[in-house]
Amino acid sequence: MLAIIDYKAGNLTSVKLALETLGIDGTITSDPDVVAGADRVIFPGVGAAGSAMQNLKNLGLDNALRAVVRRGIPLLGICVGMQVMLDFSEEDGGTDLLGFIPGRVVRFQPVNQWDKVPQIGWNSVEWKMEQHRIPNGSDFYFVHSYYPVPQNGEHIFAQTEYAGVKFASALRYNNIIAVQFHPEKSGKTGLQLLSDFVKKDNR
Repeated sequence: MLAIIDYKAGNLTSVKLALETLGIDGTITSDPDVVAGADRVIFPGVGAAGSAMQNLKNLGLDNALRAVVRRGIPLLGICVGMQVMLDFSEEDGGTDLLGFIPGRVVRFQPVNQWDKVPQIGWNSVEWKMEQHRIPNGSDFYFVHSYYPVPQNGEHIFAQTEYAGVKFASALRYNNIIAVQFHPEKSGKTGLQLLSDFVKKDNR
C-alpha cells in the first residue's frame, strides 16, 4: 500500500492525480498507524517548515515517519516534505526538523535583482547519481524560498542553480529520496520520477 501523508498542508490532490495517471493507487491518510505500516510513503509538501513540523507532531506522524525510516520503507519527500528530512531550518525563526538526513535548510540570498525569492517556475536538474530514464538537464517545477544544505555531499542526488548558488535539488539517503521540486507538477518527466519511485526497489 502506498500512503500519501495528509498533514493538513500538503498538495495531496495533485500527487494523487499524478499517480492515477500512472495507474497507481495511493491512499491519502493522516493515520500514523497506516503510514507506519505502508509499503511506500510519499510526503508531499507546501507551506512552511514550522507549521509542517507542528502538524506532524500533533497528528503523531513524526513518530510514524521514524518507524518508516527504521523499517527501510521507501520514502519520497517533496518540497517542504524534503526539507523536513534534515536537522534544522532557518525558516520561522529556526525550526528543528526530523533529522533523518544530516544538514540544514537555508534561505536564498539573491546576488542580483533578477533572482526573485521565492523561486517559482521551471529549472533544470543535473543528476549526480546514475539515472537511466531522466536525462541530465531535464526541467522540473520549483516553488521555494529555502533550500537544503546536506552535511555530506555524498547524499546529493541532483543539483540545480538559482540565485547564485548550486543547491541540492534532490537527496538520497538509505531508503529516503527527497526532491525540492514538484514532480506532480512537472509533466512527463515528473511522472517518470514518480513511476520510478513506486516501481523500483529502492531498499
